[in-house]
Amino acid sequence: MPLAIFLLGFLFLASCASDMAAVNAPEKTPEKPRIVGRIASIPADRKFVLIQSYGDWKIETGAVLTTQGPEGRAANLRATGEKLGQYAAADIQSGTLELGDGVYATPPTPDTVSTEVDEAETEATSPEKKADPAPID
Repeated sequence: MPLAIFLLGFLFLASCASDMAAVNAPEKTPEKPRIVGRIASIPADRKFVLIQSYGDWKIETGAVLTTQGPEGRAANLRATGEKLGQYAAADIQSGTLELGDGVYATPPTPDTVSTEVDEAETEATSPEKKADPAPID
């Protein structure tokens, strides 16, 4: 009888140990946006900006960037892939910005990487042309 109680207690404690591993596992926190540059120039048409980078420009074409300025001003940009020296171009997607506003990039994660841009480029550059559907009589 005491052996049965000991084994029952042992099984109970062993089952709790697997729950503790799940509790103690550290959660992966998403990386915070990092500052990559500042708004250096805004042409008159306000469709794109030039960003003065703070180091090597390692932002992928099509990456979404955010800006932040005083008074809560913010905007979303999309990197064009064009760069010359310490300057890179980005299209303005939304928001308001001014010269000197900080430009931030969020490192992509496997969960958030989208292939929509790749699919659109494939369709636009594909040599195959789809036939028009026949009219229905």
